[in-house]
Amino acid sequence: MDNTLLEVGAQQLAPWLTISFAIFIATSVFLVSIWTCVVKRPPSSPPAARLPPGPWALPLVGNLHQMALGSSLPHRRLRDLARQYGPVMRLRFGEVPIVVVSSAEWAQLFLQAHDASFAARPLLPAASIVFYGGRDIAFAAYGEYWRKMRKVCDVGLLGTGRVKSLHPVMEQEVCKWIHASISAAGEPINLSRSLFDLGCSINSRLVLGMSSLGQEEVGVFFSLASQLMKAMGGFDLVDLFPSSELLRRITGAHGELKKLHAALDAILETVINDHVTKRENNEHRQLPITNSDIKAVILDLLMAGTSPWIAVVEWAMSELMKNPRMMEKAQKEVRHRFDGQGEIVVVVDEACINELQYLQLVLTETLRFHSPGPLNLPRENQETVVINGYQIPDPERFLHTSTDYKGHHFDLIPFGAGRRICPGMHFGTTIVKLVLANLLYHFDWELPNQMKPRDLDMSERLGLDLRRKNDLVLVPIPYHHGSIEVA
Repeated sequence: MDNTLLEVGAQQLAPWLTISFAIFIATSVFLVSIWTCVVKRPPSSPPAARLPPGPWALPLVGNLHQMALGSSLPHRRLRDLARQYGPVMRLRFGEVPIVVVSSAEWAQLFLQAHDASFAARPLLPAASIVFYGGRDIAFAAYGEYWRKMRKVCDVGLLGTGRVKSLHPVMEQEVCKWIHASISAAGEPINLSRSLFDLGCSINSRLVLGMSSLGQEEVGVFFSLASQLMKAMGGFDLVDLFPSSELLRRITGAHGELKKLHAALDAILETVINDHVTKRENNEHRQLPITNSDIKAVILDLLMAGTSPWIAVVEWAMSELMKNPRMMEKAQKEVRHRFDGQGEIVVVVDEACINELQYLQLVLTETLRFHSPGPLNLPRENQETVVINGYQIPDPERFLHTSTDYKGHHFDLIPFGAGRRICPGMHFGTTIVKLVLANLLYHFDWELPNQMKPRDLDMSERLGLDLRRKNDLVLVPIPYHHGSIEVA
């Protein structure tokens, strides 16, 4: 059985842990009756192996009972366990062994010193359905296909030069969005929903491009994509007992996921047929790319390029509303730099971004407190690795520091690090800064119904990313009334 590595401090296995304890116990009783015929017990490690420490595990369910107890979200429960058992900890969820790493020093060992050993990624059942058997970048097997697709993505889709070429589209959509928000100013707005609409507008142009899809079809597409992400964040027993084919058949695993994926697939096929002209010499290309490969990467871009950055802006605005002094300081910086511009605030030039030091602090602190993925996508080792004597069996304080979130400082890795670092990091942070700077520049913000900052609910919910449990509703008060030209 392969070991799976979870990096605490920066998503995928977390949703498994949210099942209520009562349902969990009932399910466990049912599984005990079929355990001997459908699940193979993993082979025990050699007596001499020094495994990482961890809490005691039950024979069938492993450590799931410890995750189910209490009201904490999974990443916080793992934090509490790590405080007890140390920064490298071994758990078992069902029949899946897990190693949890929760300190900068250990993360650097796994993701830098031993990066190649942990460059593989387990193909979870849900991911296999959504991403055409792992033909995307996030879940592709570590090898030649992944390297070449990652290069295509880095150079042609998400590289610094490519992101710069997309700035006009981002600016146009943000300009329209700000213009619409000003027209509705003075009344409470659901900022969470408004940000989602902005994300759909930007990605329909950047990812889908100019296709034959009408506005209604684009809306249907993003609605399906949103439902798909929620379905992927759900709990399914087959994820914890992947060797049980019988369990897969009995539970009808991922039925809803398959229906949503089929509907999205049909739309994506139409988009591709609008854009791609088949080459006669396709078979002679070094890396033949099929429609399934393209669709898998498109879904990668849509999921990673929409919800996470929206979550970051939501949390940043929430924290600023909770701290009026910081809000005033952030607004003063942005307005001092751009006052009198009278149009969209352009913060896409690196030199310009570096001038907004406090905005950068707001982003860094938001990522530290509310990483969109408090658990990075899991990794797995293909062979036994010994790290610091442990055997991993076969499967505002940032103001005067150099710490950043780009994978070089292991005490803050919201986008991961090493070979499998998120390729869309630059794209996502560029949009966050553009949107956040415009929100701070064009509006003063109030809480609705005379709510006090201390009363703003900051509860979390965890699915594929970490979002607010309840939508953020604020009252925008226009600050700048200059004309906004919509390109």
